[in-house]
Amino acid sequence: MRTPTRRPHRWAMLSLGMAANGSACVFIYGLPFLLPAFQDEFDLSLAQAGLLVGAPSLGMLFTLVLWGWIADRFGERLAMTSGLALTGTLLLAAAFADDTVVLGALAVAAGAAGASVNASSGRVVLGWFPKEQRGVAMGLRQTALPLGVAFAGVLVSVFPGVRAALLAMAALCLGVGLVVGLLVVDPPRPEPVAGVRDRSPYRTWALWRVHAASMLLVVPQFATAAFALTYLIAARDWNPATAGYLVAAAQIMGAAGRLACGRWSDLAGSRLGPMRQLAVANGALMLLLAAAVTTPLGAPLVILATAVSMSGNGLAFTAVSELAGPSWAGRVMGIQNTGQNLIAALTPGIAGALITATSYGFTYALAGLCALTAATVLTTPTP
Repeated sequence: MRTPTRRPHRWAMLSLGMAANGSACVFIYGLPFLLPAFQDEFDLSLAQAGLLVGAPSLGMLFTLVLWGWIADRFGERLAMTSGLALTGTLLLAAAFADDTVVLGALAVAAGAAGASVNASSGRVVLGWFPKEQRGVAMGLRQTALPLGVAFAGVLVSVFPGVRAALLAMAALCLGVGLVVGLLVVDPPRPEPVAGVRDRSPYRTWALWRVHAASMLLVVPQFATAAFALTYLIAARDWNPATAGYLVAAAQIMGAAGRLACGRWSDLAGSRLGPMRQLAVANGALMLLLAAAVTTPLGAPLVILATAVSMSGNGLAFTAVSELAGPSWAGRVMGIQNTGQNLIAALTPGIAGALITATSYGFTYALAGLCALTAATVLTTPTP
């Protein structure tokens, strides 16, 4: 058993985990802020610049489970520190890349390295927080993504241009990685029993159900988030600036919703019960939005639906980590994140094609049915 030399304050460990997760999110999910700069500086089309923007997310898909295994086997601090150090080094190289193919390859590699913080920061929450506080703690940890994206917007405005922004992102990852390496303490782990091998938690249906429900719930989240701005401007004739403020407000509401849902699950003593009820509410709201897209109610409903659809994300991560136990938590959270990111990558393209071929109403109705199906999956008794 790896026993820490000191028992740290759990909220300090959560803060460090959030910082690690957020610093990676600044790069991985903040590159869209550089899209105009990519076009101007490298003379790229919108589609080509979009490929660069999506490169880090592609890299993540290949390594989330691997980093989870590293965190399970060697500890959270090693996974976070090495991953952030590698991310920062790759970003330094990317900042001086003159060829877009090299830049894209480095962005993929940096995304693969940045995936290290996902499972390892979640394991820190799992290990240092008691069950009755874990929902709130994981909810806070999940706010690292929207906060990281918001910080990326500020960073790109302070350091304009591709090279300056990438250098600033590299410095952030390297600096946070150093602090994490110095201060994070791996939580204690159960003593292994000689001759007893850890059984895979996938021998029962419980984890499969949560994974499946979570993937279904990604559909309404990205069907709204990806097209809320376009819907408000093109379908409701809103001013672009006003629409942008409202979509940003929806993100803030969603972050607050993650905290509220975490507290709700702590009080309820269950993750799956609140997750199921939220899926029902999400589905009903999406169907209401589908019926109201051509009316004045469509605008407030799309903002509310965007916020609600992202509020339960922390519940799923807490549920799978608890179901897996400390020996498998990293790998299970890596699998959870891989499935969600895969659906997140596919949803905007499919939803965009459906909106073009049919309507916003039809597309949002299908997304609502996905949420209701997720609730059914979570309700189905385990054999």
